[in-house]
Order: sequence, then structure tokens, then C-alpha cells
Amino acid sequence: MEPDALERRRFIAALPQVGEAQRALMLRPRPIEMRTSDKLHWMNAEPKPPVAHSWFRAVAALPDDAAIHRAVIAYASDFTLLGTSALPHGLSWMRGELKGASLDHALWFHRPARADEWLLYATDSPWSGGGRGFNRGRIFDRAGRLVASVAQEGVVRRAVRED
Repeated sequence: MEPDALERRRFIAALPQVGEAQRALMLRPRPIEMRTSDKLHWMNAEPKPPVAHSWFRAVAALPDDAAIHRAVIAYASDFTLLGTSALPHGLSWMRGELKGASLDHALWFHRPARADEWLLYATDSPWSGGGRGFNRGRIFDRAGRLVASVAQEGVVRRAVRED
């Protein structure tokens, strides 16, 4: 689905389900705009396949400097990747159920792209278990050309609640 067709209403509709601190975090201004093509999973405990698709772009125009665009793409490549490995388990960082950290993150650029234009981030996780998750990502421009590939392994642990 094209990013302009994805409505922010799905995101805003989930806000009554979260606490005040989470709501403030979700609504604060951000340098990168993200729009998920899939059903929002971070408020739903239903397990789903470890596959996700999101569009992203910088919220403001960037200079015509390829290094800046690569840096913004590299920064954004870490946004949703580790969470893909949590999808089959029905757990979410937004509900305070997980703690995680990246162990490694590799990124390969295949062609130039503008980070201030919509890019599709297709992620999957072929394996997760034992408190770790392996994740892959492919970043495409709107013409469907592969811009970059990503791989990451991270620690993903159930958070201990202190009630």
C-alpha cells in the first residue's frame, strides 16, 4: 500500500489504550516519519508471522548530499527491525513487555536514494529464540528498486514487571 494512503488514524486510535507517558512518547515530534503498512501490532498481543512493512522518510527536505541521505537511512534502519523477531511471540516494547539491545547491525547500500522521499522497509525474522532474534531488512524506493539491505541480531528478553 502506498504511504500517502495510510492514514494516521490507526495510530491515533490506539492512543486511548496506552498510558500518559507512552502517549507523550508516541506524539512527540520526530525527525523520521514512519507509517506501517500492516495492522499495528504493538498494541495487540496476538502472535503474527515475523514479517513487517513500513514506509519512512525524513520529515523535512534534506540537502543534496548523498552522505546525509545514507546517514538518515542508516539511522532509520534500526527503528523497527528488532521488533520483527518479537511478532510471533505476541510481545511488545510499547506495552512494557520487552527489553532489548542490538548485538550487531550491518547495512549494505546498493544505490543512492533520498531519505526525504518515502522508502519502504520490508523486514522479516527467520529465527528467534533463547532470548535472541535474527532480523533482516530490505529498503526499497517508490519505484521498487532495492536501495539497501540490513541484518541484525539482538537480545530480546521479557521485561520483569515491578508492580
